[in-house]
Amino acid sequence: MTASDLRPVAVPVLVVPVVLGVGVAVALGVYGSLHEPAQYGISIAGFSSGAVAKSWLTSAAFVLALVQLATGAGMWGWFGLGDRSWVPPLHRWSGRLAVLATLPVVTHCLYAFGFEHDNPRVLAHSLLGCLFFGAFTAKMLALRPKSVPGWALPVLGGLLFTALAGLWLTSALWYFTTTGVLR
Repeated sequence: MTASDLRPVAVPVLVVPVVLGVGVAVALGVYGSLHEPAQYGISIAGFSSGAVAKSWLTSAAFVLALVQLATGAGMWGWFGLGDRSWVPPLHRWSGRLAVLATLPVVTHCLYAFGFEHDNPRVLAHSLLGCLFFGAFTAKMLALRPKSVPGWALPVLGGLLFTALAGLWLTSALWYFTTTGVLR
């Protein structure tokens, strides 16, 4: 961390991404709460059920998020990866693929179940899903402005990773431990 990383926050530069990210999170939660759940899943080719598809796609996204974590840390000088030309493209593409893997999952969740709060695991999962897409929105909007403080992207990326890890724990890991991996 350098002295320039400790400069005061450029408020207008971060306010817009954060406010829009919060707006996306709230909009997903409101839509999920107001939407009448279909109570059946969207069929995804190659999977025996929507729950199986969600679990495996979320697991794939989580593995890609681990790549994101390692390459993000590497770009900040950890692991001696900072000077490797392949690290930033791997970081970008693993992030793109992770989010792409979550799109059928969120579509299935919102369509079939909506925003549920019947038990603590389901409530945590619903909140984490909203947080994930809100944090994703904020991070993507904070990427371009040059005046964004140096700490902002790692913080937003860490929030994004934490939300996805929580989603994986409350969905895929829960599913695999209750029904089995090869179902």
